[in-house]
Amino acid sequence: MRIFVSWPGFDRDGATTGRCLVDAGHELVLAPKLGVRTPDELTHLAAGCAAAIVSTDPFTADVLRALPDLRIIARVGVGFDSIDRAMADELGIAISITPGMNAETVADHTLALILSAVRKIPQQDNSVKAGRWERVGQLTPGELPGKTVGLVGAGTIGRAVARRLAGFGVTVCFFDAQVDALAGAEKVASLEELLSRSDIVSLHVPLIAETNQLIDDAAIVRMKPTAILVNTSRGPVVDQKALFEALREGRLGGACLDVFETEPPGADTLRDVPNLVCAAHMGGISHESIARMTGSATQSVLDVLAGRMPDTVVNRDSLRGSQ
Repeated sequence: MRIFVSWPGFDRDGATTGRCLVDAGHELVLAPKLGVRTPDELTHLAAGCAAAIVSTDPFTADVLRALPDLRIIARVGVGFDSIDRAMADELGIAISITPGMNAETVADHTLALILSAVRKIPQQDNSVKAGRWERVGQLTPGELPGKTVGLVGAGTIGRAVARRLAGFGVTVCFFDAQVDALAGAEKVASLEELLSRSDIVSLHVPLIAETNQLIDDAAIVRMKPTAILVNTSRGPVVDQKALFEALREGRLGGACLDVFETEPPGADTLRDVPNLVCAAHMGGISHESIARMTGSATQSVLDVLAGRMPDTVVNRDSLRGSQ
């Protein structure tokens, strides 16, 4: 069978990835997603494929209907908001993810972003490379001890971030309607309370209807004017326009974005936005996590095409291979 692969870190010769699929008699269709990809482009690239190992490709309802051979979409990562779940269910197309494979990686990245913003590392880097030596003044950094860090979401990643913060002398609070307790952290009654109390707000929620633009202008108004917002979840969780306006107007201390409403974001979008640290949606990416995630996604494809039902499938009742 033909296997469409858009994940750019996929190793076509890897023992647990490409070689597994070829040895099982499948044909690889490699088309790494390196930028914006339209639904029409995706439909053309994945035509005739029974499985897909993918990045954030736009599997809209129209795309899914146009790919009648497709039996599984194996998402490398845990977010599958770029896939129309309802249509996949209707058509019996399995959606798999790679749960737990990069949680520690995202937590590392979150802490790195927090420290870079507090210590003004990007600004210092630019200053020194420009021939300046600004140890005090506008580039004087802050420190973490004594600060309050608010975690919005206390799932696997949120818990991993809390563990890393334990040694920094901070107060950790969290808001998550599904979690009653988190070691070393205080649960607050509402998102509004967390926003008003926190010096640093870090987002660890999936993109669903309830979290779309969760951090909008009204939420930003509730935050301290010196606070730092960190988003390693999904871009649309934050109203990007409202955030950038707050940064330009000095109503917020800073922001760290690993994810954006449109990826990649246009350079013009980011121009003249102060105190903004950016990364290319790579919070969950490392050499180690790529190997784990692509190996897991490959095994999910092999299982479904062989008629097995892996635990990684999020819509197991619609799995064609089990019918």
